[in-house]
Amino acid sequence: MGPEPSSVGAQLSLPITFLSDFGRSDEFVGVVHGVLAKLAPGSRVIDLNHEVSRGNLRAGALAMTRAIQYLPEGVMLAVVDPGVGSDRKAIAAQTPWGFFVGPDNGLLSPAVAMVGGATEIVSIENPEARIPSPGETFHGRDVFAPAAALLASGDAALGDLGPVVPGEEVTPLVLPLADVEGSTVTGEAWWVDTFGNVQTNISPDDLDQVGISHGQYLTVKVGSTLHTVRWVTSYSDVTDGEPLVHVDSAGLVALAVRGGSASEDLSLGEGVAVTLAGSR
Repeated sequence: MGPEPSSVGAQLSLPITFLSDFGRSDEFVGVVHGVLAKLAPGSRVIDLNHEVSRGNLRAGALAMTRAIQYLPEGVMLAVVDPGVGSDRKAIAAQTPWGFFVGPDNGLLSPAVAMVGGATEIVSIENPEARIPSPGETFHGRDVFAPAAALLASGDAALGDLGPVVPGEEVTPLVLPLADVEGSTVTGEAWWVDTFGNVQTNISPDDLDQVGISHGQYLTVKVGSTLHTVRWVTSYSDVTDGEPLVHVDSAGLVALAVRGGSASEDLSLGEGVAVTLAGSR
């Protein structure tokens, strides 16, 4: 039969934030919205990002981690699920921030950790909390959206969705740390935004450890190519077409080009190694 539409008033419904790698070319995002609207009509749905590259768990996880502190407490529905239809679990977790719903493939782990960790995790197995389907390829519609809606509307408690899963059995997603050695810091490009700005996993503290200060020129090594770039506060501190290092809105070291694309000009894509050192 599947879950019944909610009759809970809007004032009792939690907001739902929705992230996926579905893109916008097909009906998938709209269908999930439809399920949420039927089962939790009082919930506001915030589309965080549906252009995560296909199956890129780390990109989805990082997007949630960057955003979570600015989102209203409620339910995070995240679907980047290359293992859909396999024996990976579908999980829901309760945290100090609210609920997280998604596949057990590491996608949820960094953001859950960011908000203080999970107090309880369950495997979504209750057939009454699922939409019956002839196939197993659209768990965003059939499993995750109903669970998120039931939690948001208050029509189900976490334990109603299925059995408890011990935390040590949940799949983690390990995010690499920068390597600080001697006078250099080596990290990698984590994210390239729409403007071609490149976020790294290097923090300002990492640069401080090797004696690199704000305002200083740095040597940026990408592959065998060296670039001289200054650490500044904002894009306006350099001239048009000039590269810069700055601390981005997530507090990490990023590379940009004023009026251009650091990704293109410095040949930096996601996962590419980058080394920073003080320039003599």
